[in-house]
Amino acid sequence: MNSNTTPAITEQDIADFLLATPSFFQRHAELLATVQLSHPLGQRTVSLQERQAEMLRDKIKGLEQKIIEMIRNGQENLALSDRLHRWTRGLMLTADAASLPEVLVQELRHQFMIPQAGLRLWGVDAAYADASYAQPVSSDVKSFANSLSQPYCGVNSGFEAARWLQQADEAGQAAGTVTSLALIPLTLAESGDAAKPGKSFGLLVLGSPDPTRYTAEMGTEFLQRVGEIASAALARLLAPESGRPD
Repeated sequence: MNSNTTPAITEQDIADFLLATPSFFQRHAELLATVQLSHPLGQRTVSLQERQAEMLRDKIKGLEQKIIEMIRNGQENLALSDRLHRWTRGLMLTADAASLPEVLVQELRHQFMIPQAGLRLWGVDAAYADASYAQPVSSDVKSFANSLSQPYCGVNSGFEAARWLQQADEAGQAAGTVTSLALIPLTLAESGDAAKPGKSFGLLVLGSPDPTRYTAEMGTEFLQRVGEIASAALARLLAPESGRPD
C-alpha cells in the first residue's frame, strides 16, 4: 500500500473550508454568478443568489410568524390581566362581607367564562355559620386542601367538592356534567408572610363539562394568583380564633 496516498476530500471538508475562509468568494466572485443549485420545489435550477434570496424569504416568513404569535400572546395576557383586575376590583368594592362569596363566585364565572364554580369555607364567624358556603365539609376535604401546595387541575374522579358546584348556568339552563376540575386551596399566610401559607380555611372549585379545560399538564400560576386574592378577600369572614388578622 502506498503510504503517500492523499486522503479523499469530503463534502464536510469543503464546507469547513468555506466557513473558515469567508474571503474565498471575494477572490472568486465569478463563481457566485455561475453556481447553479436545484430548486427545492421543482426540477429547475436557480442561481446561488436566487437560492439565498429564497432562504432569506423563508427565514423572514418564519420570523413574521413568531412575531404574530408573540403579539397574540401579549394581547391574550393583557386581556387576562384586565379580567383579573376587574374581578379583584369587584371584591374590593364589596363592603358587605356576607356578600363576598357570592360576588367572588359570580364575578369569577362572568369574567373568565367559567361554566361552574363554588366554594366552601370552614372556621367562619358565627354570624355567617348558616350561609351555604359555610356548610359542613368532611375531614377528607380539609385534609386534601391542606395537602395542596398548588391548585389541582385534572379529571373529576368523584370529588366531594364537585357537588358544591352550581347546577345551573347564568341563563338558568341545566349545566352539563363536570368532567374536569380546578381545586384551589384558600389559605392564610403565616405571620402575615404571603410566601408561607398557613392552614387552609376553604376550597374554591371550578368545573367544566370540557375534559380539556382543566388538565394535569396545564400551568397553575394564574390559578395560584386567583387563590391568593380570594383568600385575602374571604379572610374577613373568619372567626378571630381561626387566626385571621383583626
